Amino acid sequence: MARSWKYNFLGFTLIILVIILGFLCDVDNTAIAGSPMSSIYELRSHHSPDGIGKYYMGREIAKVMGHTGAGWLERPSREMEEQPSKIVSALNLKSSDVVADIGAGTGYMSFRIAPLLTQGKVLAVDIQPEMLDIIEFFQKEKNITNIEPVLATITDPNLPSASVDLALMVDAYHEFDYPQEVMQKIVKALKPGGRVALVEYRGENPFIMIKRLHKMTQKQVRQEMQAVGLVWRETKNLLPQQHLMVFEKPA
Repeated sequence: MARSWKYNFLGFTLIILVIILGFLCDVDNTAIAGSPMSSIYELRSHHSPDGIGKYYMGREIAKVMGHTGAGWLERPSREMEEQPSKIVSALNLKSSDVVADIGAGTGYMSFRIAPLLTQGKVLAVDIQPEMLDIIEFFQKEKNITNIEPVLATITDPNLPSASVDLALMVDAYHEFDYPQEVMQKIVKALKPGGRVALVEYRGENPFIMIKRLHKMTQKQVRQEMQAVGLVWRETKNLLPQQHLMVFEKPA
């Protein structure tokens, strides 16, 4: 009798465990199916110390440079090293353009573009409130009124639909935690025929002394922009260390 009771108890326990495990598997599968991580991104436990362990189209996403690196963005040697003034000239801006400076940081590019937009404006977009505080400080100091700081999230630049003529990203895109979601929102924010200009250190060149994850090859950039419906128009080879790649939203 005792043995029979023991077997019945074990059988009952086994049934309960099977039910619980089945439930947990269903929950886990549901979570995976409902998450963009399952189809768009890949997580790896072994990865570069300079990355977040998250991969998009085979590329590991780099860690974000925080607001504590603001001084590096504003370093006096930047013009000599990167020649960002050439970027401004190459964008062929109209005075009425609305430009979104995505990952604006301290507004280094925003403040060089804004004077050209006498009838337009710059939307200085960043996910770090500390960076936007720096931009607002510089605005008052420089007395520039056509720059609007915009606080973004890691998935959304918070830009109105069909409101932007050009979205500019200078050494920023490779750090986006959710590159596809952000780019989809940027494409939505572009006017028909609007452009995206990406500046990234050339990943093809191992002699450019920038950490590997903070560089991108032109092939990789074009692949990722094509995934969100953008059309490559040209790559301007005028910078000493970076690609300047221009894409367009089909009209």
